Amino acid sequence: MHSGVLWPSPGFLWQASAGECQELPHGRELTGPWKLLLLGDGSPTRHLQLLTGLPVEVDVIAMASEPGGATGAPAEVAHLAEPLLRRQVWLTCGTQALGWAESWWNQAEAEAHLQDRRLPIWRSLSAGRAELYREVDGFGQVQEPWLAERFGCDGPFWSRHYRFFRQGRELTVIREVFSPALERWLGPAET
Repeated sequence: MHSGVLWPSPGFLWQASAGECQELPHGRELTGPWKLLLLGDGSPTRHLQLLTGLPVEVDVIAMASEPGGATGAPAEVAHLAEPLLRRQVWLTCGTQALGWAESWWNQAEAEAHLQDRRLPIWRSLSAGRAELYREVDGFGQVQEPWLAERFGCDGPFWSRHYRFFRQGRELTVIREVFSPALERWLGPAET
């Protein structure tokens, strides 16, 4: 599914800040494994590899200029210096798409840190064992027909967004959407 063109950001059915994780709609509650995936500061690509036992392949959809920010982008994108680039990818293990991600970058930062655009961002940024800080800003659920088609199941789909910092400076804003197929390894998302 390579289009070479950026897709619109998925529309939220609802969203909350990471600090409001106890306030899900309608009294719903996330299970422990899904809280770790959505609100933890670990690497999702590393988690996917550990869960499935398969390497995570990054299928780049597009990486292109993003003048003035995207409609539906997390508010934190406004803190990045322009000109901006946006990158969208599928995260697959074997033949199964388990995640979709988009990231926003200052163009110079992208050129400095994304030498091999097929690598997961975490691997690119941690090359040379450079220290990074990940701050989860928010989470929620999204719904888009193209996500349902690629994941092979209906939504809604759990999503989160976060920032990477190095030496107190924002490097990128990343939004991820996860396939319900992860319930095979994590169990149900909600109690």
